[in-house]
Amino acid sequence: MLKEQQQSELSRIRVSFAGAADFKAKIKIPARGKEFLMRLLLHATRWAAALLIVCITLALAVARDKSVWSYEGGLFVITNGSLPKGPCFRLAGRVTSGDFFDSLKRIDKESGTIFRRGSENVENFPDQLTLSFLVRDHYDQTCPPREGNPGAPKYLTRTMMSSLHLYLYWKRGVELRPVENVERKYFAVRQIIPQAAAQVHDLPERLEWAYEYVVPSAGVPLTDSLVLVLRDDDNHIVARVAARL
Repeated sequence: MLKEQQQSELSRIRVSFAGAADFKAKIKIPARGKEFLMRLLLHATRWAAALLIVCITLALAVARDKSVWSYEGGLFVITNGSLPKGPCFRLAGRVTSGDFFDSLKRIDKESGTIFRRGSENVENFPDQLTLSFLVRDHYDQTCPPREGNPGAPKYLTRTMMSSLHLYLYWKRGVELRPVENVERKYFAVRQIIPQAAAQVHDLPERLEWAYEYVVPSAGVPLTDSLVLVLRDDDNHIVARVAARL
């Protein structure tokens, strides 16, 4: 009988209604009911905290096990170079092949690296790549000091650029393999400062060189790198950069 009375007290809810213009609902919960609700809330909070910890732990474990790299827009390359006793310059460009790189992802896992386009695993480059790049004057902290030769030219000229030669290699580990049958598709020399403005302000000619090449790449693994080397007439390397995944 006592037990039934206690249960009746726990479940008793009193609701009073005021006038329609000022309606209020008042709920009175007995002390034992409040204690039960507090315990229920405490257990729910503990379970939620435990679930959150498990989720965070799993997410961290996945993050440690895998990293994903995307290549939308292609493989970008940039480097600084300098001519012996001449100006410093910047070479910047990218490697593309239609939409191949836009959907390509590299997934690094503890078990190894895989490349994927959508749900398809990929191992090799497409049959050909397009290499495009620009060369122009550029000076920053990487440029060799000019104190020993203050009278050296500061800007690239057509004669200087015509003395440079481009070499392309596939690199695997430390091995370099020359790329064969490379075809130049585009070449242009552009004025950075319009000639009329340069004459008015007595400024030197500032130029930019643009290049585009088609590079055969059928059967080349995605783990290989495409290395660009610029050499002068004396076979000195004046710039080097690699496009790698």
